[in-house]
Amino acid sequence: MTVPVFLAADLAEFKGPEVVLDGPEGRHAAVVRRLRAGERVDLTDGAGTVAECVVSEALRDTLRLAVTRRYEVAAPSPRLVVVQGLPKGDRGELAVEMMTEVGVDVIVPWAASRSITQWKGDKAAKALGRWRSTAREAGKQARRFHLPEVAEPASTAQVEALLAGAALGLVLHEEAAEPLSGRELPGGGDIVVVVGPEGGVSEEELAGFRAAKAVPVLLGSTVLRTSTAGVAAAAVLLTRSGRW
Repeated sequence: MTVPVFLAADLAEFKGPEVVLDGPEGRHAAVVRRLRAGERVDLTDGAGTVAECVVSEALRDTLRLAVTRRYEVAAPSPRLVVVQGLPKGDRGELAVEMMTEVGVDVIVPWAASRSITQWKGDKAAKALGRWRSTAREAGKQARRFHLPEVAEPASTAQVEALLAGAALGLVLHEEAAEPLSGRELPGGGDIVVVVGPEGGVSEEELAGFRAAKAVPVLLGSTVLRTSTAGVAAAAVLLTRSGRW
């Protein structure tokens, strides 16, 4: 059975032979998962530090863990950044969940001109919180020791700057001539992929992205939803980059 993973933000500070897992993570482990003495658990801080542990004692909402091994996992390279045009409804959380599972490193919410959904005021904070919570839980489920970053919402100008500083900038576009699968990839740095919302990327946005050195690419002959296009593109890039 797969060893469960729990988050301990200050894991790097604990150097002793024992760790106490409490708070929401400890409660989930002890009450929901009902882990007991002798069972295996992995802890991570989400930034590459890992502690392999065995439960020594299960309390009401806390686990006492004996650390059997500590190690560091290097951050993957090249880094994959997906700029996700805001989808309608809960499809944004679906996109975040799937992209986290496959290994996307950074997810950037983008308020495109054709996005039906717009994040404003309190709605923005709540929506971003849901995306980050989704990434956190999906990362644990996928046993990721480097959790993805869900960045602050970006404007089109900020996306242009992100593309200009990337090792490779790509824009998924249904009228592109070059297939994504044929694009030569860099060995390091950031690969930034822009996924438009339901209405697609506007001509003005595409022109700005081209000026920022981004290349329009075709994902395939079928039309994918915005919530699945990012994960499909990530699968192609992670395979061709050697990360898969």
